[in-house]
Amino acid sequence: MPTRRLCDPTDARRLLNPGPVAIVTTTWRAMTNAAPIAWTAPVSMEPPFVGMAIHPHRHTADMIRFSQEFAINIPGPGLLKQTHFLGTLSGVNTNKLESAGLETFGAQRIDAPLIDGCLAWIECGLHDVIAIGDHTLFVGRVIKVQALEEAYAQQWLLKERRYSPLTYIGGANYGVIGDPLVATIETDVQGGLIAENADEREQREEEEARERELRDAEGDEGFEELSKRD
Repeated sequence: MPTRRLCDPTDARRLLNPGPVAIVTTTWRAMTNAAPIAWTAPVSMEPPFVGMAIHPHRHTADMIRFSQEFAINIPGPGLLKQTHFLGTLSGVNTNKLESAGLETFGAQRIDAPLIDGCLAWIECGLHDVIAIGDHTLFVGRVIKVQALEEAYAQQWLLKERRYSPLTYIGGANYGVIGDPLVATIETDVQGGLIAENADEREQREEEEARERELRDAEGDEGFEELSKRD
């Protein structure tokens, strides 16, 4: 059973850094709503603030204005269908959470529910509302943050696909954030970046040689099929 743990409010910025899809939950006068939001970002470290760009005509925008609070729920691939489904209907006359078959649990500091099965949760009080172009930027003051130990420890672990957040590509298309890389910076005597050191060049050349051998053995079509399986 995955374990939730409390995080520092400043962890909100690292949870949102890779640009994951957020399911925003709100509650106002016994009405609860949930909507997937693709445009979220940290906007301040101290104090911790996060921002979401939402079209002003959406029901979610009204719910945030009325309630003065919201929760950001970050789903993984296990909630792919539910996440997309929530964006296909309005919550004006529909209990979207119930229609999507999603279970919730109580937040610690706000009335909006948190969605069970997500990877992380950020509880916010509304700090500011700023009109920008055809969208509205809702700035939230981070109050409480929780995350699954299997998914996050001061940064996304990305060790298992099911514990890695979703990102939105467009239409009905999503991706799973993964393949973590560590940037090791080296500079030359003039202070310029060394884009590839000797060890990295040797590794790249070995990989390219293996790819050429595999292409020669399998042909282009066979190589592409093997690459898809990997």
